[in-house]
Amino acid sequence: MKKKTKYNLETLILLSPYLILFAIFGIFPIAYSFFMSFTNYTGLNPHYDLIGLSNYIKAFNDEIFLIALKNTFIFVVGTIPFTTIFSLLLAILINSKLLPVKNLFKAGFFLPSVISMVVISTIWMYLYSANGFFNNMLTLLGFKSLGTSWLASTKTALISIMIMDIWAAIGYYTILFLAGLQSIPNEVYEAASIDGATKTQTFFSITLPLLKPTMFFIISLNTIRSFQIFAEIFTMTEGGPSNSTQTVVHYLYETSFRQFDMGYASAIAYILMAIIMIFTVIQKHLLRSDI
Repeated sequence: MKKKTKYNLETLILLSPYLILFAIFGIFPIAYSFFMSFTNYTGLNPHYDLIGLSNYIKAFNDEIFLIALKNTFIFVVGTIPFTTIFSLLLAILINSKLLPVKNLFKAGFFLPSVISMVVISTIWMYLYSANGFFNNMLTLLGFKSLGTSWLASTKTALISIMIMDIWAAIGYYTILFLAGLQSIPNEVYEAASIDGATKTQTFFSITLPLLKPTMFFIISLNTIRSFQIFAEIFTMTEGGPSNSTQTVVHYLYETSFRQFDMGYASAIAYILMAIIMIFTVIQKHLLRSDI
């Protein structure tokens, strides 16, 4: 046996436990759910029939799914720019010499990231309640209180969840931006300073271009996470009132585990996956990342 062949065989044997587990718990569920998206499988009955593309066609004629898709797009478009900009500004502030006790600020901003989203959502439910913090603040500032929970109105429910999500996500992305900023060599800034570049020129000509890989990673990660929003909706509104906060993943959950239409739920999952992939490719093209 040749030395290279023996080396490859030994490598394969050593990796085989991981490869077997990955095949069982990673590849098989993906392939099986894709197959199920072409069936009328319910999860309660082992028998099912192949129905072709019916589940995919059904999705685009399903009024609730289209509402969930619209709400999900609003959530993604309405949160990602704010999360990205605020995170970048906070990272720049922490990275500068203006802020004392930087570790305290880093810990404070990162704290929501290590707390369960269910806990955060429950706390914010009280803040949004009829007698909660936000209604009391409106009254204190001379504005008219909503008189009811912010989550009980179709006009304010979704935006209330978006505000909470922006607040909760900023700390995590701030730390990622901070890592990106600190990876930029000081020699580059020193060279720009010698050439007489202003701080504004340095930021737009050096900092932002060198942060593109980090920014691409953060926006892609945030996009995937935002498209998959579930815990906040499940805890705070369960898609209500009147489906005004219904999102794709929450509707997928209801379809699969409450209506037991596993085939249709699988089709919804693959439609969402296709949308996320399209968004990721567009983002990579726009940011022209070399990653």
